Amino acid sequence: MTDLIHIHYRFTLPDGQLREYRFDIDSQSLERVGRTDAHPPEWTRLSFQQCPHCPLTVDDHPYCPVALGLLDVVVPLGALVSHQQIGVEAITPDRRVVMTVSAQHAVSSVMGLAVASSACPYTAFLKPMARFHLPLASMEETVFRAVSTYLMAQYFRRLDGLPVDADLAGLDRIYRNLNILNDAQARRLRLAAAAFKDAGLNALIILDTFAQIVPMILEDGLVALRPSFEPFLRTPAPVAVMPSVVSDGDLSR
Repeated sequence: MTDLIHIHYRFTLPDGQLREYRFDIDSQSLERVGRTDAHPPEWTRLSFQQCPHCPLTVDDHPYCPVALGLLDVVVPLGALVSHQQIGVEAITPDRRVVMTVSAQHAVSSVMGLAVASSACPYTAFLKPMARFHLPLASMEETVFRAVSTYLMAQYFRRLDGLPVDADLAGLDRIYRNLNILNDAQARRLRLAAAAFKDAGLNALIILDTFAQIVPMILEDGLVALRPSFEPFLRTPAPVAVMPSVVSDGDLSR
């Protein structure tokens, strides 16, 4: 039996209505499972505003994996407007987060999880972040997590004898590809979701803003994050390892 990671978002709208988003994510593939849309709408088809760099074919993938993920987010929005303040409760296996935030911030957090847990080849690199999802993360937290995730991947590549990218050039390419993807998805929503208010589209714009910011932050050498790592940059090296203490039970050794 497949182990699942359960993540649950609950929005309390200004009129008291509830909107809920449940994600069941396969702990091995880190993709969302259990979706039951027998006939997804036409705007979720791969051929509808397909990303210009998409490696998938309509024959093998009639529906866009990212669009299917966004479907569950944008359809229940109804009359939600971006600037409205809403209550959000997010429950992950590790924490429960309760906040009052703008609708676009709340929807952006859910969209980010939907995109990261999709089967799109360009979002596959976000799966570790889906596994350790941090609800309603700030821009700074997300940058930290993205860079840390990529560098941990380089550690595992080194263990496997693969080339290592310590200059983060690959991370730059990942987010430039995500920027192209977000542009195409925004076109989908503009054409298909005219009946919705702007929260869904603006939330996607927030994700795209992040995709644009990461390459810029990499170009300046992550200078904003550097001060936090000062203890690692000092010479000589940090405190030496202390010898282990022998307990009374070990005196016979």
